[in-house]
Amino acid sequence: MELDNLGDGEDAHMLNGSVSESLNTDRLNMEDGDEAEEPALEERERFLSHVVAQKSNFTDFEGKTSFGMSVFNLSNAIMGSGILGLAYAMSNTGIILFVILLISIALLSSYSIHLLLKCSGVVGIRAYEQLGLRAFGTGGKILAATIITMHNVGAMSSYLYIIKYELPLVIQTFMGLTSNSGAWYMNGNYLIIIVSVLIILPLALMKHLGYLGYTSGFSLTCMVFFLCSVIYKYSVIPCPLNTTITVDHYTNGHNVTEKWKDEDNCTAKLFTGNSQTAYSIPIVAFAFVCHPEVLPIYTELRRASKSRMQNVANVSIFAMFIMYLLTAVFGYLTFYGNVETEMLHTYNKVDPLDKLVLSVRLAVLVAVTLTVPVVLFPIRRAIQQLLCPMADFKWWRHIVIAVVLLIAVNFLVIFVPNIKDIFGVIGATSAPSLIFILPSIFYIRIVPNDKEPLRSRPKIQAAVFAFLGFIFMIVSLSFIIVDWVTTGKSNVGGH
Repeated sequence: MELDNLGDGEDAHMLNGSVSESLNTDRLNMEDGDEAEEPALEERERFLSHVVAQKSNFTDFEGKTSFGMSVFNLSNAIMGSGILGLAYAMSNTGIILFVILLISIALLSSYSIHLLLKCSGVVGIRAYEQLGLRAFGTGGKILAATIITMHNVGAMSSYLYIIKYELPLVIQTFMGLTSNSGAWYMNGNYLIIIVSVLIILPLALMKHLGYLGYTSGFSLTCMVFFLCSVIYKYSVIPCPLNTTITVDHYTNGHNVTEKWKDEDNCTAKLFTGNSQTAYSIPIVAFAFVCHPEVLPIYTELRRASKSRMQNVANVSIFAMFIMYLLTAVFGYLTFYGNVETEMLHTYNKVDPLDKLVLSVRLAVLVAVTLTVPVVLFPIRRAIQQLLCPMADFKWWRHIVIAVVLLIAVNFLVIFVPNIKDIFGVIGATSAPSLIFILPSIFYIRIVPNDKEPLRSRPKIQAAVFAFLGFIFMIVSLSFIIVDWVTTGKSNVGGH
């Protein structure tokens, strides 16, 4: 019997039943005089018991999270702060090119998850780091854990940066203050510590990721409110900020001032290109990164199977695709060429005291706050896989890792005032690795050649997929370097 060919989930129960039935049948068929066969039967019992024990260790426990809660968690992992920059990406690509790009990345992300689940099913492992160990040994395990940690620490930091800079402005507006009063509750550093201790830490201490399905659902509700507000604002805001062009010239001995609307900024472009167009590709690609969370969610899924988890991924990706598309289209058609990299800042130009926009900012803050614990779970799992992969669950270890991670990220956000370039480099390397490269090379190495030869169509597709990831990485890093040289800052963000 080959362990590699065993399925997971329900197959483990079938295996237990078949082992018991086989042993009972052997005992019934033994005659009284077959004492010589008893050692052989005992040896078979020990072997089959070892098979069942090893199978049961592939998952920490039987999954209890429903399909809907798993969709909420994965959708929340996909949904990042990048949604605020999609309208800007559309303004630099045009509507048709952006839609093609969004569809392509969504399909590629779904295919990437298919590769991960296929690898997981072959070896009966539901941990990204253990797939790396199976594919390339200890080096593969360390590489996978390192990339997951880098990417998710960057994502956590970006969310806390939003809290640090946006929450004081929301408090200031709600309290009717005209300027920063200097009070402690207007200090972003204090606020992220308070939010981390009172909201993020208690959620991060949950034993299982599935318990966060309710908060993930509320987080997504906040983003749906954001989307509805974007659609409503499209119907009430006229041509971008009533933009006009003023020209002074000398005519018939008099200075004449002429004003007219910049109609070009009130026209939607189907295709366009400029110096910022190249940045739109990584912005959209990074918006679908959720791969570190896929296998933990798979582990906790009730009645887990590859097809059921693939359906969770497909529903989550499709839902986020619709939200991304509608946000980008209505945000772009509201401001056209005047939309900024962070769309909420553009609304402030219309009316800084608009209560609806203020409520939207608060909703976005709630959404990113509730996303941080979901992002923290894969980091903790990666650390545990590196330090103590075979150890049983211990509450003290679970709590200590969460506390240390939050302290480290808080220190990073408080004491490093500008690390956007670092985030850009991390995002440009970790996102292509998680979406394209690692799932592909794991698939090529793990799936046996007797089942799928190296020249088979699935493995050739995986190889092309990995190559595409390397191209993404090289192009993204090139954009960052060029931007450093020309403007001194990076516009390529992470998740």
